[in-house]
Formats: sequence, structure tokens, C-alpha cells
Amino acid sequence: MKKGFVLVVLFILPIVAYLFFASGVNNFGKLPVLTNTIKDVSFLDSEVTLKDKITILGFLGRDLELKKGNAFNLNQKIYKRFFEFHDFQLVMVQPKGTEEKVATLKKELSSLTDIRGWKFVFAEEDEINELFSTLKTDLTLDRHMGTPYVFIVDKDKNLRGRTDDEDIGTKYGFNTTSVAELNNKMEDDVKIILAEYRMALKKNNANRDK
Repeated sequence: MKKGFVLVVLFILPIVAYLFFASGVNNFGKLPVLTNTIKDVSFLDSEVTLKDKITILGFLGRDLELKKGNAFNLNQKIYKRFFEFHDFQLVMVQPKGTEEKVATLKKELSSLTDIRGWKFVFAEEDEINELFSTLKTDLTLDRHMGTPYVFIVDKDKNLRGRTDDEDIGTKYGFNTTSVAELNNKMEDDVKIILAEYRMALKKNNANRDK
């Protein structure tokens, strides 16, 4: 009886675990596209683009001093874990007039990490509204032109998210006020989209070698 139990632990359980995780890769290997081809931020700043980038897109708003906590949460829980991946960036779209506040924020962030992947774009209110509307989410900007939510945008400028989130069903963005949400949901989804592009790259390289 004891030998049988040991055999199950040593041989059967690893096979079951492998099948479980292999199934997970197949079922959750891609992050759903929620909105196709959102407007590129390059119409606001020619030096920044969403094309061919994996982007975390955000709108911190005019009350930046009150959103610093959100920026630091995003920096510590998401950016620091992924910024070394090629073509990964954070793009924050800010109302014109917040340049000095952004400079202060960048200085504070730079004391914590390399911020070369943080990009800030400045725009008029109507331009920010125009860009935000192309996301086609169930969220809105506040009166300061900001939101605590950030969005995952793929290399083809498609908004990615969840269609079967256990809490709200369709999940367009991630609340940077909640460290738990960043840890338990957004980190997983960023991993998925990065893995998706890594697998595509390996497949393309393999095809070239044939």
C-alpha cells in the first residue's frame, strides 16, 4: 500500500500536473482583443507610437499630485517586472499644462528604477477625449481628464483584456489604485501577451530556418 502511494506521488501526479498546465497554455494562450485598432498617440506626439509596441496606456489627469500613488503602484508592480522586455512601454497621455508636474513625477520615479520605458504625451482636452473614445470601453475620464485605469494595447494597436473576468465579465482596464488587481490580474495578462509574442517570434524564426 505504501509503495503504491509512493508510485502515485512520483509518477502519476507529475503527469496530471503537466496535462493541467498544458491545457492552461492552450486555453489561455492569447489575451482577447476587445477593441480593434485604436487611434495611435503619434497624432499627438510624432516621437511616440503604439505601433509595434506592447503598451500600457494610461491617463493620469491634471490632478497628478493625487495620482502619484497610482503611478508608483504601476511602476513597482508592473513596469519594474517587464520593462526590460523588448518593445514594452508605458504611455501616459496628459493634459497640456501638467508638464512641470510630470517632470517632478519622472524625477521621483527615476530614483526607483530606469524610466526609459515611461513615455508622456501632452494633448488638449478634446484630443485626449478623441483618443480615449477609440478604446470603446465602459469606463470614463473624470473632470481632470484622468482615470485610475490603465489599458493593455498590443503591437497592432488593439485593446486587449478579459471577456470572462470572474468579477465583472468583460474587463477593459486595470485599476492602479488596487495593488491586488495589479498583482493578481494585470501581471498575469501582461505575461500572457508577452508569451504570445515570444511564441510567434520563435515560430517565425523556425519557419525561416526550414
